[in-house]
Amino acid sequence: MIRTLRKIWAFSGSKKGVLAKALIASILNAVFESLQFGAIMIALQTILGNQIVSHPVFAISGIMLISILGKAATGFFSNQGMTEAGYYMCAEKRTHIADLMKYVPMGYFNKTSMGNITAVLTSVMGDIENTAPRSLILMFGGFIQAVIVSIALLFFDVRIGLVMLIGIVCFLFATSLYNRRVGKNAPQKQKAQTELVKNTMEFLGGISVIKSFGLKGRNSNIMRSVENSTKENLNLEYAIIPFTMFQEMILYVFDIAIIALAISFYFSGTMALADCLLMIVAAFMVYASLLSAGNMVAALGLMDVAMEQVEALDNTPRMDFNGKEISVKNTDITLSDVSFSYDKSETLQHISFRIPSKSFTAIVGPSGSGKSTLCHLISRFWDVNHGSIKLGGIDIRDYTLDSLLANISMVFQNVYLFQDSVINNIRFGKPDATMEEVEAAAKAACCHDFIMSLPNGYETIIGEGGSTLSGGERQRISIARAILKNAPVIILDEATSSIDPENERQLQMAIEALTKEKTVIMIAHRLKTIRGADQIIVLDKGK
Repeated sequence: MIRTLRKIWAFSGSKKGVLAKALIASILNAVFESLQFGAIMIALQTILGNQIVSHPVFAISGIMLISILGKAATGFFSNQGMTEAGYYMCAEKRTHIADLMKYVPMGYFNKTSMGNITAVLTSVMGDIENTAPRSLILMFGGFIQAVIVSIALLFFDVRIGLVMLIGIVCFLFATSLYNRRVGKNAPQKQKAQTELVKNTMEFLGGISVIKSFGLKGRNSNIMRSVENSTKENLNLEYAIIPFTMFQEMILYVFDIAIIALAISFYFSGTMALADCLLMIVAAFMVYASLLSAGNMVAALGLMDVAMEQVEALDNTPRMDFNGKEISVKNTDITLSDVSFSYDKSETLQHISFRIPSKSFTAIVGPSGSGKSTLCHLISRFWDVNHGSIKLGGIDIRDYTLDSLLANISMVFQNVYLFQDSVINNIRFGKPDATMEEVEAAAKAACCHDFIMSLPNGYETIIGEGGSTLSGGERQRISIARAILKNAPVIILDEATSSIDPENERQLQMAIEALTKEKTVIMIAHRLKTIRGADQIIVLDKGK
């Protein structure tokens, strides 16, 4: 459990101060709650004729007023702090991981399911932000209150106080066993939940295929994931039920023992009636607090596993550890004996060539020959296995990814546009661009006219992935985005291969505007699109 508390503390990031204040407020809340014990003591002594203060009604009222107001104030700050800490620490972690994803090799996304990343950033992080600080603070407050009342009882009757402290120690032992069991079964539950999110995304992404082939839902991965998630949730519950009962049995046994001892001490004449009743009330107060705190332990066990999932994502290898911010003097690109493989078989073998600055180089070859891979290596989506790639005479591995990619604009065959306004999609290449700059880029890319015909012009919201636009329109917006970025190196990955003849003329005009005075690398299947090339690189079977 200590390890989990440390993880939550480390996870809280810049919100450690907020979490610490919430914990302090929780401790004070427990102190104010414990004041009621004093009010009960005065009330019992007064009722039984042993008045210990001159004005018991005022004393009881004053103590209860302080207790209620103190609990209200500290409860407010505790709840506010744990809510703020939970949401903000997860917001920081999500932003950090989103930034991190820009610096990991693209191969990582082939090996690691996008569903897993989505699950961690949504459902797993959602569990943490809603549960981790709250469970920590409520558990802390419950244990503190139990300890305060137990210590107070030592001053009234050492015998009862010691029995109560022994009961707390036994409860903590049972809680430790409970926590271990949760830790053993929770990973399977979290894994099943992650699989469910992943397969739900896959199901929704492939819904057109499912509909067209009439596949039965029962045979799909999503149904198996639902059943597996249900099974693992039930397994966790079944596994912890005996430990929950063990916790409760310890509380009940010691509760009954204290009541029985208090009554026997009263009848033996070694304890006053008021003290006997006070011990009985205290036993219920202490063990109610412990039971409340114990209920939070299972949640903390689940949080431990959830935070490990986030940490695993956070520890993804980056490509940017030793990079430097470099400004290029020229955009010569040189490949020297470059070899690369996604797995065991080499996709590219001993490739060497030079692309002079401000020249037009075409790359052609059959499908699977390594054309796109070559362009991705120049952009450092992956690192080469052997050899080197240089931009401006400097190995691209010596750049930070940001300073390298500031020099490169890419236009892909399959354009992805975000579900946002047209203007924000174009501004993706230069977030601080003015409206005049955006319009100038759109006009150069031959897409201004069709944008103005949209319902809200540049403020029109595009469907996810650009689904509300035609292929040619998406391509021209992506070119406008690249024109606005104004990078000195342009990579066109089969940008015109799937465009109809009507759009092709406008797209060619847009590409001419984009590539003017730039270093251009174009992957193409149609020879007429590369007849103006300064050199043509032919790839076949990675050579």
